[in-house]
Amino acid sequence: MAGLEFGHHLGLPRALSALPLSPLTPGYTHLQATQHTAGLRHIGELLAPGTTLRVLDGVFVPLGTRGQRHVNDALLADLARGTGPKATLAAALADLHRDDPQALRRVLLYQLIGLLQDHPRGQHPDTAMALGVHPDEAAGLTAAARIRPVLDKAQRAAAESLADAWAEHRLRRVRKLLERLPPTGRDPSLDALRTTLTRRLGHADAALDAARAAERAGDTEAATEEYLRTLRLAADDRKALFSLVRIHRPRPGDRAERLRCALRPESAALAWDAAEPGVAWRILRLRRTGRGSTEVREVRQVPAGATGPGGVCGTEDRALPLGSMVRYVALPLREGRVDGVPLVARELSLTPEVSGLALTDGRERIDGTWRTPPGATEVTVEHTGPDGPTGSLGCDRERFAATGLPPGPHRFRVVCHYRTPEGQTVASPGVGATRTAHRWPDPVRTLTATAEGEAIRFAWTGGGGGAQDGVREEGADVRLVCWPGETPPPGAELATAELPEPLPWPRPHDGEPVLCPPPGTHAEVAAVAVLGERAVAGPTVTVEAPVAVTGLSARRQTDGQVQVVLDWPDGTGLLTVSWTEDGGRTGQQAVAAHQYRRQGLRLPVGRGGVRVRAVPAPRASGSVVALPSAAETVLPPDTSVAYRLVPAPRRMLRRGKPLIRVTLSAPDPSPGSSPDSPPAPHAEEALPASPAQLPEFVCVARSGTLRPRGPADGTTVFRIAGAELLELRTVEHELTTEPCPAPYTLRGFLLGAHATSVRLEEPSPATLVVR
Repeated sequence: MAGLEFGHHLGLPRALSALPLSPLTPGYTHLQATQHTAGLRHIGELLAPGTTLRVLDGVFVPLGTRGQRHVNDALLADLARGTGPKATLAAALADLHRDDPQALRRVLLYQLIGLLQDHPRGQHPDTAMALGVHPDEAAGLTAAARIRPVLDKAQRAAAESLADAWAEHRLRRVRKLLERLPPTGRDPSLDALRTTLTRRLGHADAALDAARAAERAGDTEAATEEYLRTLRLAADDRKALFSLVRIHRPRPGDRAERLRCALRPESAALAWDAAEPGVAWRILRLRRTGRGSTEVREVRQVPAGATGPGGVCGTEDRALPLGSMVRYVALPLREGRVDGVPLVARELSLTPEVSGLALTDGRERIDGTWRTPPGATEVTVEHTGPDGPTGSLGCDRERFAATGLPPGPHRFRVVCHYRTPEGQTVASPGVGATRTAHRWPDPVRTLTATAEGEAIRFAWTGGGGGAQDGVREEGADVRLVCWPGETPPPGAELATAELPEPLPWPRPHDGEPVLCPPPGTHAEVAAVAVLGERAVAGPTVTVEAPVAVTGLSARRQTDGQVQVVLDWPDGTGLLTVSWTEDGGRTGQQAVAAHQYRRQGLRLPVGRGGVRVRAVPAPRASGSVVALPSAAETVLPPDTSVAYRLVPAPRRMLRRGKPLIRVTLSAPDPSPGSSPDSPPAPHAEEALPASPAQLPEFVCVARSGTLRPRGPADGTTVFRIAGAELLELRTVEHELTTEPCPAPYTLRGFLLGAHATSVRLEEPSPATLVVR
């Protein structure tokens, strides 16, 4: 009936009598975030999805065709079953409804009015119905939206945070928030809040005045109690807080610190002893600003029971206002109110220092490294040498290199610079460290090696001990080493203790840099300058000492070549075989190991005497090779002994006796190589023009036509000494008597140590049968 509907006494049809300017709900910001995560414009869309709901006289949702159901705990509990943002929101609304049955309607009206005021057609009932409001109540809600003052962004933020500030007993904050809201409006809850706030602030101001009076009278204990009473009433009373900090801050002579604070690169670590159980802690940070005021920020709240080993509580402040001077305060809380004297830390400058500062020295140089805190805008290094300060050094963000330093102690101070929130630049006290620059040896500039037979002579330049005032440093030395792994580059700075042992090669001459590398050596020899505990790597040379060739021998073959046999040395890949023939003709041939093992070695030499030598070849070009004595063998000239049976000549009445003719055949001496001519000065030993010794020739006869198998297989017919044959060249022996019954067969043999060096040329066996 017109004029009798709800709210008609305001003069507007279907208008509300109470228009909320604030939801007055603790945790409203979190509730609103959950609602947005669920994709809802207002909480009513959770209560009656896809239908309409009534909001003017309580919150009702449709029930059946024409009925309605009041939103209560049971309905909210049904909606809270399950998972997801909507179930989470329903659980939060159920908790809210249990604490305050009027809060659900208040929040819903606050959200609907705000949506209507933000909508360009919010004055039309159709807009309210589009938001899910029942058609019978759309006009009344629209009228309410027109009456209630419109809140801007700052006023909405104040309205939505009022309940949290009130729950935390921050009365000064509540008063500022209320002052931001429009004074007009019909919100009885806000009016009641203002009345209660005025009364409590009066009590807090009275306690503050009493505390000041007690402090002026010198009664700090009574002043403390009144300041604490003020904080219990108004937890954010800055005057009471600052006064308590002033009274209970550590004095310069105090050793014990109830609230201990340590600055780390990225945080400030706090620790204190929690003696009483059941006490929570509110950690505050007081910061001096550039305008002379003090900023108070809550770091966090430590719940009761969060005590570590030994009854020690601790926390960290990671949101550091770098570059500022701060003081931390720990307020004990019981049931959300201050319940005891605060713990006050000493003032702390939030200028973290570098960590891990390490200095290393080198030749006329000291290097420094560290880890820079993330918030530092700049890092500088101050240097003080043996003769006093030298000024600032250029550096990177995490390292510096000071060069050209004289010997002696050098101190470095690494300072971090920070920019305060007000834009000022503040420097940290700095971290200092001292390092001594030592004298280092001069590096070896050049290293040379010269082969002297089976030894190597080394020579170098540089390697002094860092001369001081023109005097060579005592103890400076040059060490020849072979690195077991990778060779350091020349100029690398080393510790003497890390060097390999000096080369253990024998020295044929004491006091001289001449070494005999062992056979099989293939090494890179480095020269290292050493002075005390410090050394400098120098250049290198490659040295080889091949294994000597053994077992060398030579034998002439029937094709006129010489077969060379030797014991191939281990670790050698290539040999150089050379030869010198009678008359001065020479030759040389490189022989690989695989070639020798597969094909052997033959040399194309003449019939004259020949000297064969074999030496290992270097593994790499450019190596300095300590060659062992060459393996050598001398092959005498190609000498042969021929024999044949000469039939008996016919005479007038009888046949003569047959004879055996033995002939020595040897090449003629080359011109200029007469054995009687003296050798040239410093020339090698001359090759023999003819064999020096010949084997003995023995002729054996055996009955029958089978040849004797050896010198003992038959009857000895005659012997010719090698010396006689060498002198006469041709010897004939007449068979005056029959050595055995005819027919018999003759055969000659060479006997003695030199039998293998002379070739025996035998005639056809048929020509040696005597009948």
